[in-house]
Amino acid sequence: MHRTLIVIANASLARLFDRDPDNGGLLPLATLQHAESRFPGRELADDRPGHEATDRAGSHVLQPRHDVRRQEHEKFAHDIAATLRRRFAGNEFSELWLLASSPFLGELRAAMDPPVLATVRVTQASDLTSFGLLEIENRLRALHDAQHSARR
Repeated sequence: MHRTLIVIANASLARLFDRDPDNGGLLPLATLQHAESRFPGRELADDRPGHEATDRAGSHVLQPRHDVRRQEHEKFAHDIAATLRRRFAGNEFSELWLLASSPFLGELRAAMDPPVLATVRVTQASDLTSFGLLEIENRLRALHDAQHSARR
C-alpha cells in the first residue's frame, strides 16, 4: 500500500499528516511539541560565552560555548526521527514529505535513520506550522505540481 506521511515542522512544533484514502484530503495524525526550543538560552542553561580552564602547566584555555538552544533543536529532531522510525516500522507510510524551517530541516534529516531517510520524496525548507489545513493543502498542491512539471 502506497501511503504518504507529510511532516510540517519547525524547531518547536511538528505536525504529521496522512492522506484520506477516499478523497485525498489531509488527515492530521499527530502534533509533537518541544517548548524548550522556544526558551531563550539563558533560561535553558548558563549562557556565558565560555569559561576558562587551566591545564597542569598553568596556561588558560577558553572552552567553547555550548549553544543550548541548538541542543534543544537537535533533541527535538531526534524525537521526531524516533516517531518516524516507529511509524515506518509499523508500515504506516512508504513515502515521506518533509517541510521544515531552515536550518531545522537539516537537523531533522541528520537525525533520521537511513531506511526512513530513503523514503523521503519531497523536502522543502519552509515553516508551515502556523498555517491552517486549507493553506497547507494549497501549498502542498503547488509543491506537487511544481515537482510533477519538473519531471516532464
